[in-house]
Amino acid sequence: MESQLRLKSRQGRWVVVAAALGSGMAMLDGTVVNVALPAIGDDLGASLAALQWTVNAYLLTLAGLILLGGSLGDRYGRRRIFVIGVCWFAAASGICAIAPSVGVLVAARALQGVGGALLTPGSLALLQASFHPDDRSAAVGAWSGLGGVATAVGPILGGWLVSGPGWRWIFVINLPVAVVVAVLTLRHVPESRDEQATGGFDVPGSVLAALSLGGVTYALTAAAEQVSAAVWVSAVAGVLLGVAFVTVERRSAHPMLPLELFRSRLFSAVNLVTLGVYGALGGIFFFLQVQLQTVSGFEPLVAGVAFAPVTVLMLLFSARAGALATRIGPRLPLTAGPLIAAGGVLLMLRIGPDASYWTDVLPAAVLFGIGLTLLVAPLTATVLAAVEVRRAGIASGVNNAAARAAGLLAVAALPLLTGLSGEQYRVPSAVDAAFRTAVLICAGVLAAAGLLALATVPGRPPVPEPTPTGEPTVEPDGTWYCGTTGPPVDPGHECPGSTR
Repeated sequence: MESQLRLKSRQGRWVVVAAALGSGMAMLDGTVVNVALPAIGDDLGASLAALQWTVNAYLLTLAGLILLGGSLGDRYGRRRIFVIGVCWFAAASGICAIAPSVGVLVAARALQGVGGALLTPGSLALLQASFHPDDRSAAVGAWSGLGGVATAVGPILGGWLVSGPGWRWIFVINLPVAVVVAVLTLRHVPESRDEQATGGFDVPGSVLAALSLGGVTYALTAAAEQVSAAVWVSAVAGVLLGVAFVTVERRSAHPMLPLELFRSRLFSAVNLVTLGVYGALGGIFFFLQVQLQTVSGFEPLVAGVAFAPVTVLMLLFSARAGALATRIGPRLPLTAGPLIAAGGVLLMLRIGPDASYWTDVLPAAVLFGIGLTLLVAPLTATVLAAVEVRRAGIASGVNNAAARAAGLLAVAALPLLTGLSGEQYRVPSAVDAAFRTAVLICAGVLAAAGLLALATVPGRPPVPEPTPTGEPTVEPDGTWYCGTTGPPVDPGHECPGSTR
């Protein structure tokens, strides 16, 4: 039965608030932890590798299990799995807050990732399942705006908490938020599930994906300290497990990652662009907070606020960038965005000892923000438009997992590539030298992503053509086609004769 919930209703507004707060809690944690890394290292006596795992343990379980989390919601109830994810995330946050050692903190962060994998796909699925078709786009837009606010507040709140009551409070803050989210969800969000969902879950695929990423991540992280036999074993095992994952997905009746999606040249290309963009973002933001606090002498609060212009620009202009891509085609924004962002990253070379915020940090933040604003919305829209509308959910999940995995591998690899290890993150001269190398690498990766988009992404909006079935379809080369009675493949591509 199709939901008739309207956005302007009291219940509709509460549903959006609950979904946005839940996903925002996970987004918030992804930003505040980077601000707190120097303080965590000082308090727990952690090495650089331990700080890397503080970030990567969360990303590892999140990336490995996020597609499984979406499937669980479809089968057993999206509201139920969402609430379980929120409570799980809160419990893991409580363990993070009282962690007596960096080992306990890393383990608790991995548990946080499991909770994030349950709640993150569920937040958007709740909106899709709860609202009347005419209000779904507006509900997703409101959800995106509130999520953007959470992303913007994250570094500021993190900096304030680290400078004030201490880094443990960045995890404590999740507890009251989780209570509010759980209560709102249980009171106002209707339960929904996919009544046609059958078959088993791809647990082997999820396990193999997580183990493969874990093996490669461990090898990259440990190699910065010493290239030992264990490093080589972990690296080889990670690669072999990755091959096994692909084999299992190809043979599975219900694969976590349907490989036929990649028959679309456009879907494959845009996910490669995603890997480059989000790998560069993960790497640069990991290094940036250490550079600002250790080398430039910024207080945690100031360091957290430093790149707020990036989020402000995205909040103000992302929707317009998406509309522009709809009119002129995705190639230009997906080419210009990464190239401009690469220019912003190169301007970060000015951030050094005694850096001035107004002359050294702000110009880089503004140019970087312009680039991200141009590319993020068109990137997501193009991924969704590259597959049939019925597969938009899995396409979005694959792209989300690709972004998380890219950030995970970047944080693991960059210290190795820049020669930073051990306790060197406390030494300003060592951090400064590594940061400059990281800037050049990340700028190069962003530029490569832009050039890949130039070579592979369509230069103009696809021309819709009707199909005999009346259903939206997509050809393997990424060309969009629309049926005579089907909805558009994405909101910016209306189909002739479609009924909304």
